[in-house]
Order: sequence, then structure tokens, then C-alpha cells
Amino acid sequence: MKNVHVTSLGCPKNYVDSEVMIGMLERRGWRVVEHPEEAAVLVVNTCGFIQPAVEESIEEILELSAYTQNGEKKLVVTGCMVQRYKDRLSREIPEIDLLLGTEAVADIAGLLEDLLADKRPPGRISMPETFLMDASLPRTLATPPFRAWMKITEGCDNHCSYCMIPSIRGRLRSREIDDLIREALQLEAKGVKELTLIAQDLTAFGADRGKKDLVPLLESIAGNTAIPWVRLLYLYPSGIDEDLLQFMAAEPRVVPYLDIPMQHVSDHILKRMNRPYGRDDLLSLIDTIRTIVPEVALRTTFLLGFPGETEADVDLVEQFILRMHIDHVGVFAYANEEGCPSEFFEQQVPESEKQARVERILSVQSKISADIQRRYCGKTLDVLVEGLSRETDLLLEGRTRFQAPDIDGCVYINDGKARPGDIVRVRISETQIYDLVGAII
Repeated sequence: MKNVHVTSLGCPKNYVDSEVMIGMLERRGWRVVEHPEEAAVLVVNTCGFIQPAVEESIEEILELSAYTQNGEKKLVVTGCMVQRYKDRLSREIPEIDLLLGTEAVADIAGLLEDLLADKRPPGRISMPETFLMDASLPRTLATPPFRAWMKITEGCDNHCSYCMIPSIRGRLRSREIDDLIREALQLEAKGVKELTLIAQDLTAFGADRGKKDLVPLLESIAGNTAIPWVRLLYLYPSGIDEDLLQFMAAEPRVVPYLDIPMQHVSDHILKRMNRPYGRDDLLSLIDTIRTIVPEVALRTTFLLGFPGETEADVDLVEQFILRMHIDHVGVFAYANEEGCPSEFFEQQVPESEKQARVERILSVQSKISADIQRRYCGKTLDVLVEGLSRETDLLLEGRTRFQAPDIDGCVYINDGKARPGDIVRVRISETQIYDLVGAII
């Protein structure tokens, strides 16, 4: 029986790849099963972006390899880690039966069928040519049916000195607007109420064709679908322009939420990161965003402990977040990644110091977040209901337009009835550091 178990690790972009692979397998008669012991083939779609993600992927591979000891099951590893470390994986983990690069998505069914027939590529490695998904490919959502990610580009042309994505995923390739609208309509027909656009950099959409196409894409989505919430994740700071902001201000279905990874605010660190903007540019950008879209919620990330960073640079980050009161802030320790230009930069920061700096900024941000949350107390907000709370079956759980799935806080609903996927009005009665509490009205 062609049963397959799929584990997907990493970012939403990786999860979309897994959804397409599952769709391709199901189209060819494969049955996706929840438990590894029921499967003939075990597939791990890995993340290889940073070392902690690599370690998580290896741990998952080794755990699943225990099911293959009697030779009745096959272990297949695909995704970013294979693209980055294929030869090392082939040499060091012989339990892996097949290694597939990131571009193997569309070929997955045939490759697995060949594996079961003992037809393996040389070295157990298959690295197909460049792949760009399109709306004709089947896709089985792993998210709840009322929300989905839509990947609008593949690859990246930004060459940040700490990042392996261009070497793993290749150059920027943008999908066609008409094709994305076909996918959006397919997702709407499946019941999607929240469509989250993702890419390595949304603002680069169309740049490989010589023009910026994000606003025309949003106009097409608004004009051709009735999806009530459209969310934007991963926008490069210097790519955000007034055309985008004016469209957001005029189109209520594009939620007032922007995820803008700034990475740092110290000019000399940003220069070493190969990020083409400075602290003053970021201050001006936030002022412009809030002028045009006053109710916007902003998310950003900071990468601390970069080579050459000093306490004075961390002071600048703290002063920045205290001044700008950003709604959601992720803080990460710089990982000295093999193959990145920054691997060889001088003035590497000790690991203990990196962690101390991360904890310092997170502590400051938690107080800011608690203060921001309090402004919602007493207000009535639209909430997309996710279902029963992960904390207790006595509560429902949902998200406002100002909270993105899986990365931000949530709304605990302590009174009223609703079904998953409903958008309801909730009066907020209590606020926490990251979460809200309220009742349906």
C-alpha cells in the first residue's frame, strides 16, 4: 500500500512546499497517514536556514530512522538542508534512502514510486532543476481550512551577509498575477477567510520582470475574490512605498498589519549585514506608515550579536523600540553560518553575550507589548475564530486583524458561541503581555 508520512519543518514557505508535495502524492494514489508506523515511506521536509533549524531537522531524521531498521520502510529527506548539505548527509546518515533538493516538489510522486521499485539515483541524491509552483498543481492544506499561505515568489536577490537563502533557493522568481489569482480563487472555494501572502521579500514581487507588482497583485485579489482578510508577511524595509500604504489605507480587506524584518538599527551593523538602509530611514519609514495607515500593527525582527556589535549598538536597539513602540518584536541571536560572508567577519561575539543581549531586548519589549495591549481593553474587535483554545476546552481562541497566525498572540474568548472560521465581534475585557481576553457580542 502506498502510505506516506510527511513531517514539515521550518517556515511557512516550506509548509507550502509540503502541501504541494502531499497534493501531488494524493493525486497519484498515495495515502498520507499521521503515524509513521503506518507508512511505507517517511518524508522529512527540512529547514537548513540556521544551525538550530539544522539540528532540529537532524533530530527528526534520526528519530524517524528508527522505523526503518527492518528495511520495510523508506526514509526520504528533502528541503533546504538537503540543498545545503546533501553530500554530508549522504555520507554521515546512511539510514536515508533518498535525498531530494528543494526543487523536487513537482517530481515527488514519481521519485517515491521509483524508490519503492528500488530505482535510486546515483548517490541516493536527486537535485532537479529550478521549480516554481503554479495554480495547476494540487495542494492539500495543512493549515485549518479557513486560512492559508500563498507563496508569490521563490528565491531571493538580496544578499545579506548572514543569509544562505540565495544559495539555497536561488535567484528571485516571481509567479504571474493571473496564476496567483487562480490559486486565490481555489483557496477561497475551499473556505479560506484569511489569505497570507509570503515570500522571502514581498516587496520584490515582479522585480525579476523589471517592475514592482505587489500593489497590482493586491488590486487583483481585492477585485477578483471576496476573501475578507489578506495579510502581508516579510516586507523588506527599503521596498515599502507610499503606493502600497495608500492601497492598504483604502482597502479594508488588506489587514492593517505589516511584518518588516529590520534586523538592526545601528548604521554600521546594518552596513556589515549588507542591508541598504540606516536608522534614520527606519524611523522615517515607521512615521510614514503610521501617518498613512494610523491603526497599523507592526512586526519586526532583530538579529543581535552580529560580528562587531557593541553594547552601544544594543543600546540603539533598546532606544529604538522604546521610542517607536512596535507591536510585535522577535529577537534572535546571530548564528555564524557556514558559507555566509559573515562567517569570517572579525569581532565575533561570544555565545553567552549574544544570549544576554537577546534576553535584555526581549525583557524591554515585553513591557512595551503589555502597554500596547492595554489600549485594546474595552474595545470591540473583529476576531477570526480558530477553535477551542490550546490552553483549555472551556475557552475559544481566535485572532484579531493585528495578530498573525502562529507567531503573534491570540484572543481568548470566554463567552459566546462560534465555529472555527467565523469572524465575530469580541469586546476585550482583559489584556495580557501578548494575548487578549473578551466575549462575543
